[in-house]
Parts: sequence; C-alpha cells; structure tokens
Amino acid sequence: MFTHFKPVRVMAVVWVLLATAGQCVWASSHREAPLIANDPLADNTDLYAFRSPDNPNTITIIANFIPAELPYGGPNYNTFGENIRYEIHIDNNAAMPGDEIIYRFTFTRVNQDPTTFFNIRLGQQNLKTTYTMERSVDGGASFQVILTGGIVPPPYIGPRSIESAVGLGTTYEQLLADAITTSPTGELVYCGPADDPFFVDLGGVFDLGNLPRQGGDSPRDGLGQYNVHSIAIQVPISTLLKAGAPAQPTSILDPNYVIGIWASTSRRAMRTLNTDGSSPDEEGGWVQVSRLGMPLTNEAVIPIGMKDYWNSITPYDELTDTALDGFFYNPELGLYMDDALFGGAVPAFAPLRIQRNSLQAFDFGNGNDGLYVLKGNAALAGTALDDAIFGTLLLPGPGKPRSVDLWPAFHTGVPNFPPYQLATGKNGNPLAVGKPFVHNFLPNGGDMLRLNMAVPVTQRDDPNFSALGLIQAAVLGLTDPAYNGSTELQFIPNMDGFPNGRRLEDDVTRIELQAVGGAVLAAVGLLYDDYTAGGANPVTTDLLDVLTYTTGVEKNDKAFKSNFPYVATPWSGTEVGQ
Repeated sequence: MFTHFKPVRVMAVVWVLLATAGQCVWASSHREAPLIANDPLADNTDLYAFRSPDNPNTITIIANFIPAELPYGGPNYNTFGENIRYEIHIDNNAAMPGDEIIYRFTFTRVNQDPTTFFNIRLGQQNLKTTYTMERSVDGGASFQVILTGGIVPPPYIGPRSIESAVGLGTTYEQLLADAITTSPTGELVYCGPADDPFFVDLGGVFDLGNLPRQGGDSPRDGLGQYNVHSIAIQVPISTLLKAGAPAQPTSILDPNYVIGIWASTSRRAMRTLNTDGSSPDEEGGWVQVSRLGMPLTNEAVIPIGMKDYWNSITPYDELTDTALDGFFYNPELGLYMDDALFGGAVPAFAPLRIQRNSLQAFDFGNGNDGLYVLKGNAALAGTALDDAIFGTLLLPGPGKPRSVDLWPAFHTGVPNFPPYQLATGKNGNPLAVGKPFVHNFLPNGGDMLRLNMAVPVTQRDDPNFSALGLIQAAVLGLTDPAYNGSTELQFIPNMDGFPNGRRLEDDVTRIELQAVGGAVLAAVGLLYDDYTAGGANPVTTDLLDVLTYTTGVEKNDKAFKSNFPYVATPWSGTEVGQ
C-alpha cells in the first residue's frame, strides 16, 4: 500500500560550476567540457551571427543547444530545459567592457496527457514547451518581458504523430512556420528543433587528429542526421547599433558597426532531489554553466585542465584574468603543424605547416618570437603593433608568436590597420599599408563572435560565395584582377564570412585549421618558408597546400533554408538511417 508523504530532501547536487578542473572534446562546443557534458539541456553547441541575406537591414543570431539529439530518441524527447536561463549577449561599445544588450529565454514544459507513454497522441503533446523572452538594454541591470507563451514545436517524431488524425493532423513545416513570431520590439524569433548545422568528421578528428582520414578510410559528418534546439533571433541593425553611431555606415568597414556576440546558459546554484520522484527543487543564485563565442575555442584551444573554468567565466573576465592567454599565443594544434616538434605524428596535417622562417627572418613556431624580434624597431611605427597605437595588446612579449594573428582572430577582433591588410600593394613589406578586407576590432572583451554589420552580404547563389569565408576573400583580394589592382577599400565576396561573424555555411573547422597553419600570416605578406623574400611569385607549394587543405567534410548534411530561421528542418525519427 502506498502511503502519501511530503517530499524529503535527500541530497543536494550543487552546481558550483565556478569550478576548476576540466576535460574533453571538440566539435564546435558539443560536449566540450566534463561538467557541462553531464547537463546536455544547458550545453551550448554553436553560435552564428550574420547579416541576413534576404533582409540585409537585420542581423540573424542563432544559438544552438543540446548536442547530438537522436531524432528517434523517445519516449522522452529532447527540448529546452526548465530552470535554465538561455541568454544571447551583445557588446557594441569598445569604450567599456560588458554587454549592452542581453536577450534572455526561459522555458516551461507541460504534459498534456500523462496517461500515455507516447509523446504525441490525439492532438495533445507531452513536454509541450513554451517560452518567455526578455530583453535588457542596460547590460542586465533590468529586463523587459517582450514575449510570453512563445511556441516551441514538438520533436519531429514521424508522420503518424505529426500528420495523421491520431496525431496533430498537420505538417511539420506548418508547425515550424507557426512557431516564428514577431516581437513587439521588432525581433523575429524562433525557438525549436533544427537539423544540427555544424559539420565535421568527429570520428576522424578525435582519433588523434586524423582529419582528413588517412589510409583510404572515407570521412563522414559525425553530426549528420542529428538535431539540436535553436534559439534564432533576427534583429534590426538599428537595434544593435551602439549609442551615437550613424544611422548609415560611413564605409563597409565602419568601426561603429562592430558588435560582439556570445551565448550562455545559467542554472540555480543548488538542486535538491526528492524521494517521491517529483521534480527537483532549484534554489540559490544563478551560476553560468556554459558559454560560447568563437567556435572550437574551448574544444581545440583550451586544454583539458581549464575547460570547466573557461565555461564559468565571461569574455569580460578574460580582460583581467590572463590564465588562458598563453593557449592562444602558443596553440597546442601548432605543435602538430611543425616538423621540428610533433608534426610527423599527425600525418593528416602535413599540408598545414607553420612559418618557421618567413621572409627568412620570422619564426612563428610555438615558443618562438614571431614579429616580437622587431620590438622597438622603427619598422613598427604607425602599425597596430606600435605601442603608441594599441599598447602591447597585439605584441605583448617574447615567446608568444601567435599574438599577431590567432590572438586577434579569437580574442580582440582584427583592426583595419597595418599589418592587418592584404599583401596587395605592399610591395613585399608585410608592415606596409595594403588592401583592407576586415575590421571587427572590439578589444573590450575576450572570446566573442565579432561581426562588422556594415559589410555587405554575399548572396548564397553568388558564384563567388565560399564556405571558406574571409580566407576566400583574402584569396580573391590577392589574386583576382577585379580586386588586386589597387589598395582601395572595396567589397570582396565573403568579407561577411567567418571569422567576421559566422554564416551557417562557413566551414569553420577548415578555416581555423588553415589559420593555425599560418594562412592569415601569409595573407598579409608573411609568406611561407619556401618563398624567398623579394621573389616574383608568392604562390608557393606550401601556400597552395594550405589553401587546398580539406578535412573531407565540407558542407552540412541538409541544405539550409533561404529565409528565417535558415536552419534546416530537423530530421524525423522515422527517416534517420534510410
């Protein structure tokens, strides 16, 4: 006989993820640290931000959560969690650290028919989920509720659950369309399931960097036929502009139009389990348990012992806490792209070889000085590496060779300032003024996805559109007669691509591996070792090896949509594996 009793608190699981130790994985933030790997509903997987191709007066931001959702993962399918704050943070003012705008989403779940084990039956849903959307325009000091009762579509279980008379009696595309909402403050909003848009050969990369796979083994998209849950917002550029910025940009690289974006999740500090099987009690202050800005930072830059710590701090904490800086100055991946170190142990990275003797003068191998050998030299005067311009931000000291390329790409943004201009027009001097192609400099925070909203859109059907983003823009700016005849600022296709923001199509794994292999250095004129300074042809074998490198997986398993929310329809539980 069952005797009713009041819930008794039997144990407290304290989510003190301000913590320390760490471990784990790669994949643009899928299970990237040990503590958050045990809490998938609060796990950021990816972040995207781009100027909307069909509505260029707006910016689309997509934050994805819940890694590796099996489409047939019932009877308890994944959805957004309760007692979690999902937040998208925007920084638009380099003059002060901290967010200017924050969007916060919280979710409520209801079982409409607890008498069945099915998720959907006879027009009713279990774990029917709705959301509240709030916005802060004062850095989090206060929040305004701007949407309540927002609809989250159910999981795409299969045709009987969605389309038939014993299910919901509709189509899944209609459910998706019905879930898109326009807020009273002008944002277009979607919260719900989507095909996971990240693509990478997880099996290969986790196998000690076997990317592309060696020995004839075929690569595969390790996230193919998996879903995620997306929070997508399309925001007018005017809403995201910093106070005092001109309503129209003064150029396509207007510094007033740079924003930084990062996403986070937070939970209550304490969870108490109850002996009667009822939902745990959540109490205490809110603690950040996951964050994401640039893809692959926590996976491929931060080492195991610091991953949980990285998740617990904000980009603004990184300004004063320098414990993580060295991992950008001397990235571990650089060890495997250097024949003098451990390059031979990772044959898949053989095309990616860091400059050890660029222009017969500069060594960018781990632990070496790179351009720091010029410190105090008049050659640096008037460049971004001059202490009188940005202090020691981009040339902080000896033994930190990647402070001039990987550090700004991940940590400060890149200024439109020598040497960060294309080698076009430099006449062999990488420190000279060249052709502008990027400006997303926002040095008042650490790891964020930075986007210059003034850069025009490269339409997805443009023959010059490329998943290589800024890498391809650099190639065109250096080699295409339409762009390499002058040092004037002009739009080059894919200037709106990663790492100037991130489009869904951008192959960030390949771009970042090429960048670690020195592609950015080469683009500004610090060419590979097989080029002799002063030579007529900079297009050497080493450069071509880097530019033609492929991981073996170069696009998503589903085509993206041409309009908001752009992510592909999630896989259904009955089509996977067919």
